[in-house]
Amino acid sequence: MRILTHTVAAGEDGLTVRQLLRSLWHIDHSLLSRLKFRNAITLNGAPVTVRAVAHTGDLLCADVSDPPGENPHIQPVDFPLDVLYEDDALLLLNNPAGIALHPAALTEEPVTLAGAVAFYLRSDTFHAVNRLDRGTTGIMAVAKTGFVHARCMAQLHTPDFQRDYRAVCEGVPQPPEGDIDLPLGRAEGSLLRRQPDPAGQAAHTHYQVLETAQGRALLRLTPTTGRTHQLRVHMAAIGHPLTGDWLYGTEDRALIARPALHSYHLRMLHPVTGAVIDVTAPLPEDIQRLLKEERL
Repeated sequence: MRILTHTVAAGEDGLTVRQLLRSLWHIDHSLLSRLKFRNAITLNGAPVTVRAVAHTGDLLCADVSDPPGENPHIQPVDFPLDVLYEDDALLLLNNPAGIALHPAALTEEPVTLAGAVAFYLRSDTFHAVNRLDRGTTGIMAVAKTGFVHARCMAQLHTPDFQRDYRAVCEGVPQPPEGDIDLPLGRAEGSLLRRQPDPAGQAAHTHYQVLETAQGRALLRLTPTTGRTHQLRVHMAAIGHPLTGDWLYGTEDRALIARPALHSYHLRMLHPVTGAVIDVTAPLPEDIQRLLKEERL
């Protein structure tokens, strides 16, 4: 259970509960509506509407816990999680390749990340902040409540939420460092593929070559947007698809059985305290093996 509390200060006398909730905890309209519906807002212990006026010394409380049964489709499953950071608000995981994020409507997934997190937290809720493709390993942030999730999403795609990836690509990009600004949209006739599209969603990636050998390069990729398959499509668009990328390049399971892409580093602000969180996920075995074989 997560209950936010605040004693109304003299300078806040006469403000409405709605104004206080938004200014104190940045509670958005969607969460505010859910709190009202659940009678989860109290003033001096009594349920109130958001139109209620608060006065100096009043105790304002808001129960921002997730209600039970919010996601009945999530089936908890005992699956080991590689936890990089955890506190009462946030969970940062080193995600393995090949695990679906959510249960799919058309397939039966025995293990999903949502189910593994639900089992670990003894909860039926799952709030992913940043999402990774099924074949991408590395850091994924998971909020423990909808309230924390909303706070995290407010900083996603801003300088407060900085991610960089490690990848191996075919060929060596020239120049060795640059920016890719290509809007992306869904490829015609495909539910999966994305492609550069002038009418699509804005997408920006910064790339930097770290090492080169045998016609391949180890890259640092830094997205400032989060479009589906963004890094894979952008690198393919400049003629350097990721090694092992069966969808946008050439599959080579002898080298690596998935696109060589790993979410390596995350720096973010804690959604409640504002403290800086800085984590790194070591390269997985398959990419380490690829680098060794290619002498990168």
